[in-house]
This record gives sequence, structure tokens and C-alpha cells, in this order.
Amino acid sequence: MPLNPPAPTPWWKNAVVYQIYPRSFADSDGDGVGDLRGITDRLDHLVRLGVDVLWLSPVYPSPHDDNGYDISDYQDIDPLFGTLADFDRLLAAVHARGMRLVMDLVVNHTSDEHPWFTDSRDGGPGGPRRDWYIWRKPRPGMEPGTPGAEPNNWGSFFSGPAWTFDEASGEYYLHLFSRKQPDLNWDNPEVRRAVHAMMRWWLERGVDGFRMDVVNLISKDPALPDGIVHESGRHGDGSPSFVCGPRVHEYVAELHREVFARHPRTLLTVGEMPGVTIEEARLFTDPARRELDMVFQFEHVALDHGPSKFDARPLKLTDLKASLGRWQAGLADAGWNSLYWNNHDQPRIVSRFGDDSDPVARARSATMLATVLHLHRGTPYVYQGEELGMANAPFASIDDFRDIESLNHYREQRALGVDEERILAGLRARGRDNARTPMQWDATEHAGFTTGTPWIPVNPDHTHVNAEAQLADPGSVFHHYRRLIDLRHTEPVLTDGDFRMLLPDDERVYAFTRADATTELLVLANFTGEPAIVDLPDGWQDTGLLLANVPDPGPLTSPHTLRPWEARVHRRPAQRPDR
Repeated sequence: MPLNPPAPTPWWKNAVVYQIYPRSFADSDGDGVGDLRGITDRLDHLVRLGVDVLWLSPVYPSPHDDNGYDISDYQDIDPLFGTLADFDRLLAAVHARGMRLVMDLVVNHTSDEHPWFTDSRDGGPGGPRRDWYIWRKPRPGMEPGTPGAEPNNWGSFFSGPAWTFDEASGEYYLHLFSRKQPDLNWDNPEVRRAVHAMMRWWLERGVDGFRMDVVNLISKDPALPDGIVHESGRHGDGSPSFVCGPRVHEYVAELHREVFARHPRTLLTVGEMPGVTIEEARLFTDPARRELDMVFQFEHVALDHGPSKFDARPLKLTDLKASLGRWQAGLADAGWNSLYWNNHDQPRIVSRFGDDSDPVARARSATMLATVLHLHRGTPYVYQGEELGMANAPFASIDDFRDIESLNHYREQRALGVDEERILAGLRARGRDNARTPMQWDATEHAGFTTGTPWIPVNPDHTHVNAEAQLADPGSVFHHYRRLIDLRHTEPVLTDGDFRMLLPDDERVYAFTRADATTELLVLANFTGEPAIVDLPDGWQDTGLLLANVPDPGPLTSPHTLRPWEARVHRRPAQRPDR
């Protein structure tokens, strides 16, 4: 027996996570808003799919300025979604089915209605909780509350300045997002201790980890310098002062030490990190550093952005391969990747990188995209409805939108004189509401989501794209996802194998191999709606077909013609047993 046997592989390395946006998943009481009992009633859908983890977007009490990502009480459930007893029943039902539950944790900021902030504001500059948030005086010589008097020129992610003036105290508070989402001051140890205690409270309740919202923004340069004003912007880009700021690794390591390491169970900890680099991600996810298990990075979902996310441009496949390939290589020997196309902040991938124009192209491109993603090295995430190929919604006017980011962008652009239809086109393509239309359970009115009036309109395509129809169809998008998830559980090469990108300069075909000491997999995917010819690497002709998304895929030849949106996975014994 070796003196130092290898450490066991963490359970989350061959797991698949399913994200639920509670407001839009299932409504049990007919008020038009999804809730915890609705989720509990639909858990068997997740069992049939085969996922291992349920990630629950925020269900805490909130004014819902940002649909729950503005939390006013970290240790309760918003009555909109139910009660703590409902949560406990959901958690027990998840565990009874052999799955785990991960909470969404938002601790870069709170709601301005959280008692911590009301104490900070109402106590004034000398109050005991004033320093729990980031307050600053106006610029010297400027009239408080007027444009330009803010402590610096930073812009909010949700449009406008990142500072709001408090007339009672004559100071501004920082909010990188909505004015109703003031940023916590993580330099204050009392704040950190309060966050640690709250997280331990949820773990003691039985949750299995946390997805931490914008956690790499929690440390700010205390000097708060002005940011560079880019040509397309009205405000300064403050990101060099708060993206992976000066003490962020110290604070995340402290989280691990004070919260995660104290817990007897093996948790899942993932940090959402806008702007994170591969070098920083290695630091966050290297097991030896004891910080986080994995990060969400945004590089690949910004490749089709113009000057802003709402200025959509076509994706270049070579850019996507270069980006994902860099992350595969960069975290190969230290750290771990999160794999995702969709989440509550992204438009639907089949409308974005695929083709939702007709049923065949939609199903084919949805399953192709899934195949490419799930066979990379990392933990795959499935966002609700992605397993059905749900698409962007046909929002008719600004009245159909609900998201604060989209509404603020619309108002700002209209004030600048931008044509309304141009603004709406950008919102339809990239707006976050695309991810938030109700889950499409069946072809009935409101897609089986609610018996009432849904809080946001159901996509009218639910009459032919829904879970009930796809469960009955063995060739559906749902069953392709189920097969992919089964591969994750049964093919060790997907967890531990090397990744090698092929054809990096091909603008039509995405190809790569996964290999360990016993097995090699070849993945071929046509990212276009036209046939694509590909030359195979040596030795892959006539190898065994493991998975395909087309009927009668036939043998693999060289050169091989891939059908529109075709994906196929072939398997052979490893050619280099010593690798």
C-alpha cells in the first residue's frame, strides 16, 4: 500500500448541478409566483433528469428590487415563497431523493431595507453600524447631491452612478448594483463575523453549500480612486479597484476557515466572479489554498457583446474555442472549472449560440450545445428549462420586461435619444428576463406553471416545447440531457481525463478529446446550420459511437460530413496507456 494514497475525488467533480429560479419554477398556490412547495412538488423531474445538486436562487425576505438578490433578512424565507417550515420540507425531500441543496448567498451587498443598513444610515456618521457599509463625503467644493459631487466617478452595473446621497447625514453610500443594494464594508471584522455566523446557521439547518454571488467584489481599494471613462460610457470603470480587490483572498480563506472547514460534511462552494482571470481563479480554487471549490467566470458569455451587453454581435466560434480552451488548460493542474451556458442572468443559449427558428434546428442545436459543454473538464450546471431547449421570449414592448437592469438601460438610452426599437432589440437578445419566463411544464394555459396570472408572461412556444411532451419522446432534448448526465456519472475520463482542443482555427466545427490511462473520447460538434466536413485525427475511423444527437448517425469516416448542428461522441481504448 502506498505511503501517501491519493486523496479521494470530491463528490462534486462528477456531479451535475441544476439551478432553480424559484419565482419562475412552479407555483403551488395560484398567486402567479413560484414558491418552495411548488419546487417540492416537482422534484421528481430532477430525479428523472439525474442531477445531483439543486442550486436555489435567493428565497430570503426581500423588497425584490432585484428579484431577491437584495436581501433584507438572511435567516428567514420571504412569504412570497413560503416559510422556513416549507424550506425544511423541501430540504428533507431533496435529501430523501439522494440529492443535495446549495443556497445562493449574496453578501457583497444587502437590501437597503436590511436592519444592518437602516442602523447604518439612521445612526449617522457616529453610529455603531455606520462602518458596516461604505460611506463617503461629497467631493470637496461640490454641492452635495448634485451630479459630479459623488465621492468618485464609478458607474453602477445597473446604470447611473454607483453612489446615492443621504440627505440626513450629508454623505453618500456605495452600491455597485441598484441604489437599493448598498455594498457591505468587508474591511470591518464585525461584518465578516456576522456573515460567518449566518452561513453556519444555514449549514446547521442542513444545506450542502453555497453559490456566492459576485464574491470577488467584496474587497475594495480603500482609496476608492476614480475609474477610467471609456469612450462608450458616461461613468468611470471602477473595476480595477474592486474586482479581486486587495484583501479578497484573505476574506475568502477566512470564510473557508471559519465556516466551511468547521463543517463535518463535504460541501460545494462556488464563487460567481465577474472579471476574474485564469490566474486569479487558480488561486481561488487550488485545493491547497483552502478557499473555494470552483468559480463562475464570464469570459465566454461576453464574446458576443459589443460596447455593452445589449449591443449583440455574432459569435466567432474560434473565439469561443480559444476562451474555453484557455480555461481548460489554465485549471488543468490546480483548481476546477464550472461549466455553464445558462443561468438567471443570461439569455437562453439555444437562441444565442444555436437556432430556435424551427423545431428540428432548435432541438439539434440545443443538444449539440449541451454535448460540447458537458464533456469539458469541470462541473456542469443546468439552468431550469435548458434541458427542454427553452428559448428567448418574444417581448413585444418595454411593458413586458420586469428586470431592473433592462428597465434602467431602457430609460437611460431613451433619455439619450436612442431609437426605441433598437433598444428593445438589444433587450430581447440579451435581457435577463429571457431566463426568467416561467418553466414550461405542459401545453395548457400558463404552461402548467400557475393557475393564476404569472408574474411575467409565459413564452407562447410552450404549446409545443414543454416537459410533458419531451418526457414522452425518447429523442427529445430532455432525454439527451439525461444521457449526458449519465455519462458524467459513469465515465471516469470525464472527471479525471486530459482535455485537448482540436481544430482551433475552424469556424464551423468544435472538436476535442478527453483521455485518461484507459479511455479516449472524441467530441465533434457542428456549430452551424449547414453540413460541415471535418478531417479526423488518426485512428478514430469506425470507432465506437458513445452518443449522438441525430437519428441514424452512421459510422465515422475521414473526412466526415457532420449534419447541421450535429454532435457525436466516440470512444476507444487509450492509445497511450502511460499518459
